[in-house]
Amino acid sequence: MLLLGAHCDDIAIGAGGALLELCRSHPGITVSALVLTGGGSLREEEERAALAAFCPGAHLEVAVLDLPDGRVPTRWERAKLGLEELRSHGEPDLIFAPSPHDAHQDHRTLAELVPTVFRDHLALGYEILKWDGDLQQPTAYLPLAEPVLREKVAKLHEHYGSQRDRSWFDPETFAGLARIRGVQCHARYAEAFHVSKLVLGVAPLTGPDPVD
Repeated sequence: MLLLGAHCDDIAIGAGGALLELCRSHPGITVSALVLTGGGSLREEEERAALAAFCPGAHLEVAVLDLPDGRVPTRWERAKLGLEELRSHGEPDLIFAPSPHDAHQDHRTLAELVPTVFRDHLALGYEILKWDGDLQQPTAYLPLAEPVLREKVAKLHEHYGSQRDRSWFDPETFAGLARIRGVQCHARYAEAFHVSKLVLGVAPLTGPDPVD
């Protein structure tokens, strides 16, 4: 898996439940993460500890760049070079990245760069609820059991102490969006994602020919 975030905490907020589920379902999975801002700061320390907690049992590599927060569009070349460096290391089976609908300029720039570097890969665009009012109807859902959601929320608050004073960083925010997405996919809770391109593979049928 490849995890991409503009800021420390983006990945865990948008896809923390999916990471817990996927890493536990696939022990020893290789996970690479790239975050564009926060390098050399407390935010980087928080991010490294958080991603280790959200990716139990995984072979995890984390890189945190020091691009200026809120100015990623002005550092487009360096951001793309960071993605291209990751691309040279192998072929990820799954990518988590910001949604292309995200109104934040840093998130949106990263989302726009992903398909220019990873052209033939499955990329899921995660959601981050904030004041911009930019949420759109997602196209893919991952149902989360209540204990998984509780664990996600607990880990967010445990590892991102620098964000606790922000008005949107609270259990009701995270659980509220998860509850809405759960209703939309007939589950109690869910994380939702945007998919721009999906390639289907058809496996041969096994066993007796179907009647219908």
